[in-house]
Amino acid sequence: MASPIISFQDYGFQYRAQAEPTLRHINLDIYPGEKVLIAGTSGSGKSTVGNCINGLIPFAYPGESTGRLMVDGTEAKQSSIFELSHIVGTVLQDTDGQFIGLTVGEDIAFAAENDCVPQDEMKQLVDKVAKLVDIDHHLEYAPHELSGGQKQRVSLAGVMIEEVKVLLFDEPLANLDPAAGRATIELIDMVHKRTGAAVLIIEHRLEDVLWRHMDRIVLMNEGEIIADLPTQKLLAGEPLMQHGIRDPLYLTALRYAGVEISEAIHPEHVDSLVLSEADKEKVRNWYQMQKASIHSRQQGEELLRVEDLKFGYTPDQDTLQDVSFVVHKGEMVSIVGRNGAGKSTLAKLICGFEQPASGRISMEGRDLKGDTIKERAERIGYVMQNPNQMISKPMIWDEVEMALLQSDMPKEERSKRVEETLKVCGLYPFRNWPISALSFGQKKRVTIASILVKRPQIIILDEPTAGQDYHHYTEIMDFLKELNEKGYTILMITHDMHLMLEYTQRAIVFSEGRMLADTTAAHVLNDPDLVKAANLKETSLYTLSQSCGIEEPQVFTECFISYEQKEVR
Repeated sequence: MASPIISFQDYGFQYRAQAEPTLRHINLDIYPGEKVLIAGTSGSGKSTVGNCINGLIPFAYPGESTGRLMVDGTEAKQSSIFELSHIVGTVLQDTDGQFIGLTVGEDIAFAAENDCVPQDEMKQLVDKVAKLVDIDHHLEYAPHELSGGQKQRVSLAGVMIEEVKVLLFDEPLANLDPAAGRATIELIDMVHKRTGAAVLIIEHRLEDVLWRHMDRIVLMNEGEIIADLPTQKLLAGEPLMQHGIRDPLYLTALRYAGVEISEAIHPEHVDSLVLSEADKEKVRNWYQMQKASIHSRQQGEELLRVEDLKFGYTPDQDTLQDVSFVVHKGEMVSIVGRNGAGKSTLAKLICGFEQPASGRISMEGRDLKGDTIKERAERIGYVMQNPNQMISKPMIWDEVEMALLQSDMPKEERSKRVEETLKVCGLYPFRNWPISALSFGQKKRVTIASILVKRPQIIILDEPTAGQDYHHYTEIMDFLKELNEKGYTILMITHDMHLMLEYTQRAIVFSEGRMLADTTAAHVLNDPDLVKAANLKETSLYTLSQSCGIEEPQVFTECFISYEQKEVR
């Protein structure tokens, strides 16, 4: 049998700034050509494992290690980041922290440039990998001009340009629309087959990763490995949700219907399921028992109106055109669509960060054109997609409290508000930590907390749950739901279709700067034409309902969400 390319031997690690070890007794072997998913909640240690493999630990993030870590036969701590980079190619969770070049083309070429590849050959390599990740039309763009999903593709291309033995992806789906996320998993699968490299994916979006075969899943909790099993065996065991990881939706639905999840039904993907007629009958019977009319929420007074909005970052190109919709008080609305569709640009226009070329944005009937950004911020809170673009204080408490310092709020009340918000966002235990010690997902929660602490009328969140495990995802979304039930109006830009279905009745769909639809959330994912146009994807509930002979997949989806809200929460 081949020797492992990566071998953790009773390995432990403690960051210099931490009082307790982050990793404990890690024993893990990864063999050449394997595809392995490392899953776990935020703070479980999964990203730390990745940082050990690529050399960021201990060379960039110092600390004390115990045991041994071997990478391609060499002890990692005796090597260097540069040497390890020729063995391990890494796509970081925070893509902005990985860019080197002034343009996309330069960034992709960086590794080849370091290896002194001749220029003509280098250009061919850049063109080849850029086409593979569908970024070849953006080679002259600066990285900061790209959407989150486009940045992810550039990082992928930068890894693919150099032959490595290990490909490490740290939450590769965090900023991608559903179809782009599926394409990314397909791309990783293709690269794996073409190169034969070992592939490690660190991700908690289990169902999305399992769009393509994974050899095994390593489940982590509190710095330890609690399971290391083939995919089928792990999915057939105890529900992953007990460990903070959401089960694939189709498996959750089958459990609700009383279907036994075993290795025999091939549970690793909805398309691979082998269900008996008796199992399908259980699903149909459950559906009939749950089926009920979906009651629409009573519409409140008009709060925000967008009329004939048009905007472009350059005079000759429209990023948004002919956008019109109305948001009522107390609504919770999802804004969905492909990467680069204009969703984040719309939020910037509403908040006043950009000014429209034409059209009107009004709030409670009053045109906002003359309001400053600060004046709008008193009524409209905006949580950006990238937390690094929002954070300005070194300590967590100070960052969250900062928004209240200019107010007349008494210190005692201010502290109470900050404490309450930190608890809801899962940050209270870290309240005295420096932000530099946080993971990307934890930084995201800090930025959400810094906006929520002000309690604005409208809260706009750009990918509020990106990088969040199920526990923190649910905690944040339930808090937003509570705010919504108290009358706060919430707009969410999201690629998470379950979030859209579970928490919002209404969805506004964008593609290429135009608004394609303003309809119910369940309808969005049960309209194949709309799904294709907006670069979304049907949920596995849609596929499951069809395979069980249910003719109303939209109603089946609504029944599933309703059941979860009433019976499970």
